[in-house]
Amino acid sequence: GLSSALSKLMVVVEKYPELKANENFMALQSQLEGTENRITVARRDFIEDVKLYNLELRTMPGKHVAAIVHPEAQIKETFSANPTEQDAPKVKF
Repeated sequence: GLSSALSKLMVVVEKYPELKANENFMALQSQLEGTENRITVARRDFIEDVKLYNLELRTMPGKHVAAIVHPEAQIKETFSANPTEQDAPKVKF
């Protein structure tokens, strides 16, 4: 009975590194997905903020206030990228 229990324990111990590696791989995939999402959100927020900034410099009264308070303020370009640049980098495992 003892040798049977011991052999079962050895099987579990031998499979443990494989299970741990699988958990680490899943965590890595989750982190990569989270990073891609944060980049997408930051890009979207930046574009929206630049649009609001440019609108403020083009409309009244913001146009006159900016001319007095910040005469160096200029219209900014929004973020733009080729469709190939917007693709997430390929990660090979």
